[in-house]
Amino acid sequence: MRRVVVTGMGAITPIGLSVESFWDSVKAKKTGFGPITKFDASDYKVKLAAEVKGFQAKEYMDPKSARRMETFSQYAVAATKEALEQAGISMEQEDPYRVGVSIGSGIGSLQAAEREYEKILTKGPSRVNPLLVPLMISNMAAGNVSIAFGLKGKSINVVTACATGTNSIGEAYRAIQYGEADVMAAGGAESSICPLGVAGFCALTALSMSGDPAKCSIPFDKDRSGFVMGEGAAVVILEELEHAKKRGAKILAEVGGYGASSDAYHITSPAEDGEGAARAMENALQDAGVQKEDILYINAHGTSTHHNDLFETRAIKKLFGEHAKNLYVNSTKSMVGHMLGAAGAIEFVTCVKEIEENYIHPTVGFSESEEEMDLNYVKDNGISVNVEYALSNSLGFGGHNASILVKKYREEA
Repeated sequence: MRRVVVTGMGAITPIGLSVESFWDSVKAKKTGFGPITKFDASDYKVKLAAEVKGFQAKEYMDPKSARRMETFSQYAVAATKEALEQAGISMEQEDPYRVGVSIGSGIGSLQAAEREYEKILTKGPSRVNPLLVPLMISNMAAGNVSIAFGLKGKSINVVTACATGTNSIGEAYRAIQYGEADVMAAGGAESSICPLGVAGFCALTALSMSGDPAKCSIPFDKDRSGFVMGEGAAVVILEELEHAKKRGAKILAEVGGYGASSDAYHITSPAEDGEGAARAMENALQDAGVQKEDILYINAHGTSTHHNDLFETRAIKKLFGEHAKNLYVNSTKSMVGHMLGAAGAIEFVTCVKEIEENYIHPTVGFSESEEEMDLNYVKDNGISVNVEYALSNSLGFGGHNASILVKKYREEA
């Protein structure tokens, strides 16, 4: 098995348009919640979202290319640009067929569907944009990244709802491990803060209806009432270790293990006993050859919904037993909301930064939990502690469970 390391990262988020600005905001406990501005939400029960602010596509790509992309694809290209630049990848010096893409989107563009369906109703089917399909379909984040940067290797779009980002990075890790690629741009992108997206999740009663930006996304809190929709993208450059060393790349962290499972239980709710999520975490640890007692930190899926936070807590207890009491468990969604297909990717970026700086961020807004939820959810302030391993969880509608283990890079495995 070939070792896989992280050499670059990029991010477009509700609290920063780069990894540096995002991470500075995380350390400052800044949140990205505010009134929905992307459409008139006055008739909607949900009034708040975590929108990306100040993004200008022309700053990352030429305007003509930008016009042929929906927002989720623009976010993906922008995040990849930053990640490639940090990694110092020069495609003139690479075999382009050994550099691939694994960037997923849970939904693609609902906005394109809304716009063009309105045209059908008002002007007839002949007026539909000829580019509707390539604008709308979820694989175009990966497709546009491949085109923009000349990445001709394996290019895939994993779609597992809210587990998309983690599965995408995990599958990129596997591709490099097994020799299908030397370098992969991997992550997730999403932009679904639009009438159809908000109405759909609202009808599911999955979204928080809180009007208080400070108390709308409060994972693991007894007063949690649903998730807050976020948007953005995060992309990381994964690279085979010897390839990275040969070109003198700075290594940020190493991917240690990856695990996945399915609840086979319900279309939206995780399994109540946490068995599926526990198995995904266990698979990741076994893949990495790491003992449960070696883990001290988990970046939880932590959506701020009643079922997820309770059942994920049960999953952690089921796997770790008494050691669960020694774990630090936090949720990055307490600051950026739920970025859907990009959630696992931005949480992976967070894990790498926490490993680099030996700092675990707090679950912002968390105050008091319920009796059964008695883990250390990192209340109030961040913690300075050696972070050797970070286990990141993502759980998606349909019962998709994914866990990925990030670890400090050591010369010797």
